[in-house]
Amino acid sequence: MLDAYLLEWGGMLLRWLHVITAIAWIGASFFFIHLDASLRPEADIPAGAGGRAWQVHGGGFYEMRKYLVAPPRMPEELTWHKWQSYWTWISGFFLLVWVYYAQSELYLIDPAVMALSPFAAGAIGIAALALGWLFYDWLCKSPLGKNEVVLGLLGFGYVIAASYAFSQVFSGRGALIHTGALMATIMTANVFFIIMPNQRKVIAALTAGEKPDPRLGKQAKQRSTHNNYITLPVLFLMLSNHYPVTYANSAIIPALVALIIIAGALVRHFYNVRHADHAKSPWWTWAVALVALWLAFWLAMTSSPGGRERLGLKAIEPARPALLAGMNLPPAEVANIVTGRCAMCHAPEPSWPGIQIAPKGIWLHEPERIAVQARAIRTQAVMTHAMPPNNLTGMTEAERRTLGAWLAAQR
Repeated sequence: MLDAYLLEWGGMLLRWLHVITAIAWIGASFFFIHLDASLRPEADIPAGAGGRAWQVHGGGFYEMRKYLVAPPRMPEELTWHKWQSYWTWISGFFLLVWVYYAQSELYLIDPAVMALSPFAAGAIGIAALALGWLFYDWLCKSPLGKNEVVLGLLGFGYVIAASYAFSQVFSGRGALIHTGALMATIMTANVFFIIMPNQRKVIAALTAGEKPDPRLGKQAKQRSTHNNYITLPVLFLMLSNHYPVTYANSAIIPALVALIIIAGALVRHFYNVRHADHAKSPWWTWAVALVALWLAFWLAMTSSPGGRERLGLKAIEPARPALLAGMNLPPAEVANIVTGRCAMCHAPEPSWPGIQIAPKGIWLHEPERIAVQARAIRTQAVMTHAMPPNNLTGMTEAERRTLGAWLAAQR
């Protein structure tokens, strides 16, 4: 049982680190975007070459000056904003490995979608992230990348296509988290492979008394702009794995991803323009973003098994796991405990008041579903007694011991 406790604690600590570093990275990114937009002309900085902004925070006043190329004299100390990005990706990758690859049978593999071994599922996920970055990088460096509008549309279509591909291989939950991980990998790789190296080349040229290649700054700015616009969609996708209504039906994942990208990018566009000039605030972006979010909500609701039934639509027959051959199904006593204490919530159509869709998308209404979720039952009902929540259904200690004895026999 020690391994189960380690998985829980390890996952919690990695998630803690990931959230901390993500706050630092995104906070710094948003601050500098706002700072760029708030710059005003300064007499000793040539027109078009930078500007100055004043900030007040914590009882003090800050004067900030920006030089588009470099100041007349390079400072002795220079702070590089990079490790927030690197550690966000590093912690996120290890969290992905810890939760989705180490526990792939629980979170990543859906036998009704594709029967994969844990090794194959992990290998596909990691390869997709690496190859996904390489394709995006090639796209940006290709002739198509010279046109920002064309590149933006191609990038948008590329992410949608990737989400569809993931939905054909992984569980709905796994497809969404990998779509978010792909976009997050692109963001950090932009910093590591393009933005930081180009900045170093510019500084080296200035230090040597040479004129920096303007293409370096242009390329870095392009990647930084991409990072800015996809930040909010990435955050939604990373949080989506906690809300089963977003992944209850894998068929809608590409459309859901498209709508969330549109909404998130438009919100960022609003603030990018507003920070530069309040008078030009594009309020229409909020209307379109809200429509996109409403469509995403409606799509998720009408495609979920329970949602369709409550709207009077034809119910979706839940796919059955293709694992029955050789599966050690629970005895009748165990099945009766789980269905009696858990299935009122964990079913295609929950009967517990106020619950419209099974928590975490986990179904426990039939023996084969119980067998597939054995590890989750062990953690939630035997190790921690977290389920049923507040023991609302009155699971007894004897019943928990019965579940524990069956689960111990599976190891």
